[in-house]
Amino acid sequence: MTNAQRCQEIVNNISQVVVGKQNALEMLMVALLAEGHVLIEDVPGLGKTLIAKALARSLNATFKRVQCTPDLLPADITGYSVYNQQAGCFELREGPVMTHVLLVDEINRAIPRTQSSLLESMAERQVTVDGRTIPLSRPFFVIATQNPIELEGTFPLPEAQLDRFLLKIRLGYPCKSEEMEILRRFQTTDPLETLQSVITVEQVLALNEAVRQIHVAPSLFEYIGDIAEATRSNRVFRYGASPRGTLGLMRAAQALALLRDRSFVLPDDIRALAPAVLSHRLMLSEEEQLRGSEVEGVLEDVLERVPLPPLRKREIQDP
Repeated sequence: MTNAQRCQEIVNNISQVVVGKQNALEMLMVALLAEGHVLIEDVPGLGKTLIAKALARSLNATFKRVQCTPDLLPADITGYSVYNQQAGCFELREGPVMTHVLLVDEINRAIPRTQSSLLESMAERQVTVDGRTIPLSRPFFVIATQNPIELEGTFPLPEAQLDRFLLKIRLGYPCKSEEMEILRRFQTTDPLETLQSVITVEQVLALNEAVRQIHVAPSLFEYIGDIAEATRSNRVFRYGASPRGTLGLMRAAQALALLRDRSFVLPDDIRALAPAVLSHRLMLSEEEQLRGSEVEGVLEDVLERVPLPPLRKREIQDP
């Protein structure tokens, strides 16, 4: 079985529970393969939690969920030490962050102090509890959600926190036929309860390593640099794409190439992923915000003006 077939098997397995959402599932796989994290912004009830649970079961991975509220403390996520009188020593009570797949529900309802406690775990894949640094399990995959329509009592994520997410995606409403299939599928039973794993954690790590071996031609490095420079020099943006963003774009393109059973990245891979990788890392100028412009729309205009590089056969061959 090829790496692409194994990835497709995961998507097909999740699709036994989740109806439709093929593009979102592909983006989720891209982030998993690229060892990144995903921010899902959409209205309640579209299956964000269901997707996270189905993914964890498909990987035979541990899964934990954090429901963010204003009174949630950093220790509630990272864990804390308690004194064991019988043993005469302090023992670590692990927080939910010590898992393979972590769902952080409504992350914008947590206070900034708690939001920042996720920074170390997402970026460094470790946590510090009472001065003790503890490495996290691999893979470590964070799926965070936020509701864009209820802003009262929320704390918008700062740029440093947003930059830790490889992708920001939306699910969207199902069409009528998908809605009918959801009703039929969940009429008598919950398919999640019988969902079986199709891959092991060790195989996921092997896929992560395979992604890094996907060839990226030098002209594509220049193309990614041109996109970054276009966001930084354009006055419509207050902040342009960061180097972390360009690295994320390259790694995501490698993951997409593996998903499509290729050993090399194409310019179209980069172009297709740029909105999901970069839109949440950019901030519009005050003038553009007053005009009511959206980052995604402005970014699309910028991408249209950056020409796709020609790619010769010898460039896509891995030396």
